[in-house]
Amino acid sequence: MPSLKALKTRIASVKNTRKITKAMQMVAAAKLRRAQEAAEAARPYAERMTAVMSSLATGIGQTESAPKLLAGNGKNQVHLLVVMTSERGLCGGFNSTIVRLARVKAAELLAAGKTVKILTVGKKGREQLRRDYSAHFVGHVDMGDVKRVGYANAQGIAREVLAAFEAGECDVVTIFYNRFQSVISQIPTALQVIPAKFEGGAANALYDYEPSEEAILADLLPRGVATQIFTALLENGASEQGARMSAMDNATRNAGDMINKLTIQYNRSRQAAITKELIEIISGAEAL
Repeated sequence: MPSLKALKTRIASVKNTRKITKAMQMVAAAKLRRAQEAAEAARPYAERMTAVMSSLATGIGQTESAPKLLAGNGKNQVHLLVVMTSERGLCGGFNSTIVRLARVKAAELLAAGKTVKILTVGKKGREQLRRDYSAHFVGHVDMGDVKRVGYANAQGIAREVLAAFEAGECDVVTIFYNRFQSVISQIPTALQVIPAKFEGGAANALYDYEPSEEAILADLLPRGVATQIFTALLENGASEQGARMSAMDNATRNAGDMINKLTIQYNRSRQAAITKELIEIISGAEAL
C-alpha cells in the first residue's frame, strides 16, 4: 500500500494535470469557433465551383479535347496519396482515423500491383506512416509555423501535386482528411482530385460559353484542385480543434475521478494509521 506522503504527492500531481487539460480544453474551444466558421464559410464556394466544373465536364464528356486533369493521362498505375494530419497531438483519434483510411487505400493499391507514393502534410501522419510506408514517401509539407491556414498554403501544396502529375510522376491523386461534422464527430474522407471526379451529374442547363468549355475547364481545374485542398485544410483545422476539445474534456473528467479515488484511498490510509496508533497506545497502557 502506498504511503500517505506518496498518495498526497500523487493527488497534487493529478490536480496539476487537470489544470493543464482544462486550460487546453478552453483554448481548443476558442480556436474551434474560428476554425468552424472558416470551414463552413468555405463550403458553399467549393460546392458551387464543383457544380460549375461538373456542368462543364458533362458537356465535354471524355472527348480528346478534354483537359488531362479531367480525362487523366490514360494510365492508372502510379497513385499519389496526400495524407493531411495535424502537427500536434493530444487530439484523440483525429490523426489515427485519417492514417487508418490511408493505410487501407495503400494496402488495396499495393495488393492490386499499383505503385504508391505518399505526400504527408503534418507531422503526426508522417510519424504514424513511417514504420510501414517510409519507402513510399516522396515529400512532406511542414505546417508547424502556420498559425492560420490560408489559401496560399493550399496553393503551395497544389503546385507540388500538379507539377508531379504534369511531369508524369503520378497518374491519380487522392487527398485524405477529416471532414468536420460536430465536436464529437469527424468523418475520415478520401477525395480523388486528379483526374477530377464529380458525384452525380449537374443539371443540363443551356449555356453558351466564351471561350469554349475546354478552355474554361483548363483554367478552372487547377484552381479546383487548390480549392479542394484548401477546403480539406480548413475542415481538418476544425476537426482537430473539435477532437482536441473533446479529448481534453474527457481527460479533465478522468483526472477528477482519479482525484476522488485517491482522496478516498488517502483518507482510508490515514484513518487506518490513526487507528493503529491508538491501538498501540491503548495496548501499551494496558501492559503497564
